Amino acid sequence: MKVPLTVGDFLERAAHVYPDRPALIDEPEQPAPTWGTITYGELARRTRALAVALDRLGVGWGERVAVVSHNSARLATLMLGVSAAGRISVPVNFRLNAAEVDYIVSHCGARMLLIDPELADSLAAVGCEHRFVRRAEADEALFADAAAAEPRPWPPDEDAIAAINYTSGTTARPKGVQMTHRTIWLNAVTFGWSAGVSDRDVYLHTLPMFHCNGWGMPYTLTGVGAAQVVIRKVDGAEILRRIERHGVTYLCGAPAVVAAVLAAAEDWQGPIPGSGTVRMTVAGAPPPRRAIERMQTELGWEFIQLYGLTETAPYLTMNRARPEWDDLPPAERAERLVRQGVPGLGIRLRVSPEGEVEARGNHVMDGYWEAPEVTAEALDGGWFHTGDGGYLDDDGYLVLTDRRKDVIISGGENVSSIEVEDCLFAHPAVAEAAVIGVPHERWGETPKALVVLAAGAEVTQAELIAHCRERLAHYKCPTSVEFRDALARTATGKLQKYRLRAPYWAERDRAIN
Repeated sequence: MKVPLTVGDFLERAAHVYPDRPALIDEPEQPAPTWGTITYGELARRTRALAVALDRLGVGWGERVAVVSHNSARLATLMLGVSAAGRISVPVNFRLNAAEVDYIVSHCGARMLLIDPELADSLAAVGCEHRFVRRAEADEALFADAAAAEPRPWPPDEDAIAAINYTSGTTARPKGVQMTHRTIWLNAVTFGWSAGVSDRDVYLHTLPMFHCNGWGMPYTLTGVGAAQVVIRKVDGAEILRRIERHGVTYLCGAPAVVAAVLAAAEDWQGPIPGSGTVRMTVAGAPPPRRAIERMQTELGWEFIQLYGLTETAPYLTMNRARPEWDDLPPAERAERLVRQGVPGLGIRLRVSPEGEVEARGNHVMDGYWEAPEVTAEALDGGWFHTGDGGYLDDDGYLVLTDRRKDVIISGGENVSSIEVEDCLFAHPAVAEAAVIGVPHERWGETPKALVVLAAGAEVTQAELIAHCRERLAHYKCPTSVEFRDALARTATGKLQKYRLRAPYWAERDRAIN
């Protein structure tokens, strides 16, 4: 017997096994009316009403529903419900500007667009056939009780696309990563199994849900009936307060979130919330071993490292402390945990002769939306080419050594250096520009522009940064500019960015620069 693996399985099980258990504890302070606490039974009713609304609006199976939103119970409901109803969920980075959001909505051919009220003015020019600002009126249109109507049943197909996640990568235009129901299902189950997720967990959504479908956590947690606490914006002290208030046991995030919590803990009065009970999975950029050690000693939390990409749903490898390491001093345990980890179940890794990490397995994407040539290149030879350099050590652990793709990961957000360079080149005073990632205490790394001015031109650092901020999402913009007489190039005229980055990382305790 073969039963298709689909996104709907997770909520169907939760509603059957845990109908009265809290599913989503919504952010209390937000521009839309809060949903408060809703149960898994109520969550199932709302996703069913959403399916009826999609039928009524003529948004058919396989058509796209884009959502631009901060974390919220509504966003989680949409991500679960849209895909379960046979449509394709397109969660969009809320930090992008109007032109960038408009490109994604147009590129994926979305029939419906939902926008967070906080973004309504800035995204006013972004149009779509069915456009909703997530206020009470949208709730009435999409989630009202539909007991008298039955949604049109979708014939389950595990190979159908369930979600498209846009990633910056190394190109100026973001690419739409196609995730099938099977891919999402298997990532959610194997990730959850490896991280020890159970129905006893209380999860805090510090990780933006638009990021690779929240790394699959909304599906994992729903499948086991775990309570999910929504936090709208990351703040270290507020994270500690939510952990204390709700008894949180698990969260995920980028190293920047770890840094924010560590900073807040320095001023916290009394015992650190979650000490001895909280575990945190960290990904988005390799964290410094000092941060790993501090999480274990100062917070008393378990550190888990994840490596993957949007194209891999994201779980490729995980590094979680083994029982054999329990008696090691924190510094030695951190030394082992700084590695990216071992492959997930069903994942195969290899390193090419050129040193590039390649992967294959059930978590790898179906392809890029409307980009067959780029897809063929990324999946050449039946392996996904990560663009990261690394090696497998004697223990079988993956260790990254370099980012072969010149992507800057700032606060967990991918920043295309090419995109920022294109923006700088649009300024008449700029003759040459190279954008690199340099260390930043809060964000892990941040964009820095190395600029050669045109002959006779004058411009200040502040003017170039303002030029970029007028044209790009602010997190993509350089935080500093260094003017140079020339940029060193190879004999063939290429910039070697790893050489440009090296001086800034020389004193840091991380391998990747």
